[in-house]
Amino acid sequence: MNVLVTGGAGYIGSHAALKLLEVGCDVTVVDDLSCGHIGAIDAIRKVGELHFAEMNFGDVGAIAELLNTRSIDVVMHFAALTYVGESVEQPIRYYQNNTSNAICLFEAMRQAGVKRIVFSSTAATYGIPAQENIPITEDCPQEPINPYGWSKLMVERVLKDQLIAAQSNAEDFAFAALRYFNVAGCDPQSRLGEHHQPETHLIPICLDAALGKLEAVTVFGNDYQTPDGTCIRDYVHIDDLVDAHITVMKSLSNGDGKFYNIGIGKGYSVKNIVDACKEVTSNDFKVHVGSRRSGDPPILQANAKRIQDDLGWTAKYTHIKEIIESAWKWRKANPDGYVQCNNK
Repeated sequence: MNVLVTGGAGYIGSHAALKLLEVGCDVTVVDDLSCGHIGAIDAIRKVGELHFAEMNFGDVGAIAELLNTRSIDVVMHFAALTYVGESVEQPIRYYQNNTSNAICLFEAMRQAGVKRIVFSSTAATYGIPAQENIPITEDCPQEPINPYGWSKLMVERVLKDQLIAAQSNAEDFAFAALRYFNVAGCDPQSRLGEHHQPETHLIPICLDAALGKLEAVTVFGNDYQTPDGTCIRDYVHIDDLVDAHITVMKSLSNGDGKFYNIGIGKGYSVKNIVDACKEVTSNDFKVHVGSRRSGDPPILQANAKRIQDDLGWTAKYTHIKEIIESAWKWRKANPDGYVQCNNK
């Protein structure tokens, strides 16, 4: 199968490209390197042959030509801006990149006759769910509270409408949108890692503190209605997440419009994560308690039963220490992240 991976130089996309190569796919990566790393592409190429095109996924003509030239069967779409706070400050930029450029990608697919797509969506489309809706199912009301969540939900809507149009015209088309919660960990063989600029994810921040790169870790609020007062989140290992994408990709058939939550169905509090990072790294780094962040739900936990029932996917990594250990192994070996850093 010939697969185009957008955002394939980023954290999730690079892991997906690597695993796709390992399962025998012909992989083409598109990334403009505004957030991704050429170092990730170099690491993947040590495993197998990879075609890399440095371009924006919203360039209709260039993408359509690439899809044709590479005889692409299916697109895995990861490319996106992902900082919630930044989306509040720069909403137009997020709608332009995440929504408008996605529509351009779909038009390129239409022109090239590519009929399958797996879309990287997010649990941010659920906003702040009511307590009775936790664990969150795919049928939970979607009410985003920031432009990032809205920019992704709009793409889901476009895909739904595209499927309706294809069905009314008796055309072949299928998609799946995967809504995942907190993604963590690194390739079990430490070939790829997590490197964001700036870094906002809790686990790599804790690991940076353990390495002495940060003076302390700030916990945003410890007075929530949770057992230890800190927010609870559902963490899925990057390897499990990629396996879910590939499982869904292989299952797509004409007329499918699938929505799946990806998580382990188990929540860990911020304090749980901090304590586990201290244990894994054997470093008692400093922790400060700060004020709550606006819009942080007390609990976000996935119900992933639908994908388990439909496709038999289950997470292999269900204990937070296993997830952190894989991240720590790569972080220790690469304390400055990817050396070939092409962030612009």
